[in-house]
Amino acid sequence: MLERIGFVGFGEAGFHIAKGLRGAGLAQTFAYDINDGEPVRGRARETDTELVESNAALADACDVIFCAVTADQALNAAEQTAPFLGSRHFYCDVNSVSPQMKQAIGRMVSWQASTAPTAGRRPAPLTGGARYVEAAMMAPVPPHLHKVPMLLGGEASPAFVEMLAPFGVRMDVVSTDQIGRAAAVKMFRSVVYKGLEALMFECVMGASQYGAEPRVFASLNASFPGVDFQKLADYMIGRVVVHGERRAREMEEVAATLRELGIEPMMAEATVRRMDWAADLGLKGHFNGEFPQSYKEVLEAIAAAEPAVK
Repeated sequence: MLERIGFVGFGEAGFHIAKGLRGAGLAQTFAYDINDGEPVRGRARETDTELVESNAALADACDVIFCAVTADQALNAAEQTAPFLGSRHFYCDVNSVSPQMKQAIGRMVSWQASTAPTAGRRPAPLTGGARYVEAAMMAPVPPHLHKVPMLLGGEASPAFVEMLAPFGVRMDVVSTDQIGRAAAVKMFRSVVYKGLEALMFECVMGASQYGAEPRVFASLNASFPGVDFQKLADYMIGRVVVHGERRAREMEEVAATLRELGIEPMMAEATVRRMDWAADLGLKGHFNGEFPQSYKEVLEAIAAAEPAVK
C-alpha cells in the first residue's frame, strides 16, 4: 500500500487533500511550498506533514506528487520539479488551468532535452521520465477532502487510480490517450457555473433595490421546477465572496482557451470582471474568510463598504 505522498504547494487544496489522506490511513505526507510562512507551517502541523526545503528534496522523498499551486504558477512549478523526476514518479497536476496548459505541463515533466533544443527537433525523452496525470477537481475541496471528485487524463491515470483506491478517492478516468480532456470538461462547465454565479450576484443587487427578490425567485422557481433559487443565491454569492479572486483567474484561463479556439469569450470575460469587482471590495476579509449565511448579508456588507454600488 502506498505510504508517502508529496505536495508541491500546500495551500487550501493541498492541505485538505493531505488531511483526508492522512485520516484514511496514509502513513506520511511531505510538502514543498515557496511561501513557507506560518499559514503553511500551521497546515503542516495539523496534518503532521513534513515540510522540505526544495523540489529536489520532495522528489527524493516521494514517488507520488500532487501539484496544487495557483493557476498562474502551475507551469513554473512543473519546470522547477521536472529535473528531479524519474520513472518511479507519478506527477498529478490538480490546478485549474487550460487544456493546453495541462499538455504543456505534461511535456515538461515527461520530457527533457538532453542537448540544447534545435528548430524542428522534439526534445529527447528523459530516461525514466515521470508518469503524468492531469486532474480536474469538480467540486470544492474542503468538504470532501481527498474524496473531492476528480476527472483524470493521461496514460498513467488507471495505475494512479489503482494506487490511491485504498484511500477511498473518487477519481474517474476520462481519457488515457489525450491530455486536456479532463481540464476541458471542468473549464467549459465553468462558463455556465461561474457565469451563473456572476449573473445571480447582479440579479440580487438590482432586484434588492426594489424589494423584488422574492418575486424574482418565485418566477425562476416556476420556470425551473426543483430548484430553490433563493437558496442557490445564498450559496453562489457566498462562493463569490470567499473565492472570487481565484475564480476570476480560472475564468481568465477559460477566456484564453476560447480565444485559442477562435471563439470570442464574451461571457467568460464578463464573469472575470464581476469576480474581480467582488474581490476588490474586500468582502472575504469582512467575513473573515467564512461563507456568509445569506445573500442579504453580502448586500449589507456591500452597502456599508461602498454605498454607491448598484
